[in-house]
Amino acid sequence: MNIRPVFHLISITLMVLGLAVGICAGISWIYGDPWDVVFGMEVACGVIILSGMLLFLRTQGPIDLSRRDGFGIVTFGWICAGVFGSLPFILTGVILDPVAAVFETVSGLTTTGASVLTDLETLPRGVLFWRAMTHFFGGMGVLVLCVAILPFLGIGGMQIYRAEMPGPSKDRLTPRIANTAKLLWGIYVLLCVTEAIFLRIGGMNWFDAFCHAFATMATGGFSTRTDSIAAYNSIYIETVIVFFMFLAGTNFALTYQALRGKPFCYFKNPEFRLYLTIWFGATLFIFLNIYRTMYPSLTAAIRAAVFQSTSIMTTTGFTTEDFDRWPGTSKVILLVLMFIGACAGSTSGAIKNFRISVLAKQVLREIRLFMQPQAVIRVKIGGAPVPENVVSCISGFFVVYLVVFTIGTLIMTCFTPDLQTALSSVTATMGGVGPGLGGVGATQTYASISPLGQVFLIFFMLLGRLEFYTVLIVLLPGFWRK
Repeated sequence: MNIRPVFHLISITLMVLGLAVGICAGISWIYGDPWDVVFGMEVACGVIILSGMLLFLRTQGPIDLSRRDGFGIVTFGWICAGVFGSLPFILTGVILDPVAAVFETVSGLTTTGASVLTDLETLPRGVLFWRAMTHFFGGMGVLVLCVAILPFLGIGGMQIYRAEMPGPSKDRLTPRIANTAKLLWGIYVLLCVTEAIFLRIGGMNWFDAFCHAFATMATGGFSTRTDSIAAYNSIYIETVIVFFMFLAGTNFALTYQALRGKPFCYFKNPEFRLYLTIWFGATLFIFLNIYRTMYPSLTAAIRAAVFQSTSIMTTTGFTTEDFDRWPGTSKVILLVLMFIGACAGSTSGAIKNFRISVLAKQVLREIRLFMQPQAVIRVKIGGAPVPENVVSCISGFFVVYLVVFTIGTLIMTCFTPDLQTALSSVTATMGGVGPGLGGVGATQTYASISPLGQVFLIFFMLLGRLEFYTVLIVLLPGFWRK
């Protein structure tokens, strides 16, 4: 790895984050937060920008990035963002434990939405807006944003784009990667603003509307209310958020095509059809399971089933109900959705529907080959054959996912009171969901987990958001050889 150009580009990321903290300091001042909070935000802004500038000046020189350097930029860039991004929490006194502050920041940047904070209504507005901003940057990727706004990064833009963007395939909307990054971020910002307007119409103030729009489109789940979306008790607000959560879980390349006047492109896409089918089936099963047993009202059962299945499948993590009290069948369905996730090319986490589809067809192919050893059978998605190297890569990803999940659950049993909490904490952090079951359920936080346990969960969040290989490659000795 070429350390100098790698950390030169990371310095730019730090300066971008520092400017964002400066905006949050302004929000803090506008909304009349205590002076020590405003001062803490300003100091955090200054420290992050100054650190970025010093690193920038010390690492100047020609930029020529290899694919390996792209992995290094993304991995170490996210680690630096998590550490420096924790300063607003620490310097304002909102979170005094540095590990918990980094946990909160990484949870926001990875759009996991797992929190250690309680009584959100009492927190300073500037800090709440910074939480929302971590989602905003993390959803589409702060490094991809740098590729979009800084032309000279086009030299190594594809390496960064491949390493940071989630999903088994990286759709290029235009031949130039910088233009693709601009289009993706443009669509992302447009949808955030649109949702905020609809939420404002529903009765939210502008502050809450933008914070929830950032959390929705990033499929993050940080709310400005302790009770999350349940605090509003509004069918209109829930409907708007369900729609945009579902849209955020859809491949942004499809949304780009739809905005260009091809709205039926969604239904022509096999992954979207699978996404819609799994979502509808899970919602229906949950509804049938909780109707009358948990909710005597038909409307209440439909609201709960639709909102929570959408929130969990898209890995957003907003809550309107304490689903930890639901029957075992519904909880198992939600747990399965935490593994599946939404579509490739979206801001959601977990395994994703494209991989699930390929894996299922690979299993069917192996069964057919067992019966007909001489047959030539290809894995096809939407009638098009999937290259063997892609099938192999997806199979490997699935194995890595299960191995990390198993080891992670074993580790977390040392830091949690029961197996359900251990298992769901790993599932929820690796999949970017946020709330799990048991001690980390819908009405709980991760504050009860010890600092060492939180360190492991931070690692799982980074692994899940950067889809394992980007992080694991850095741990190999061969990565550091020139």
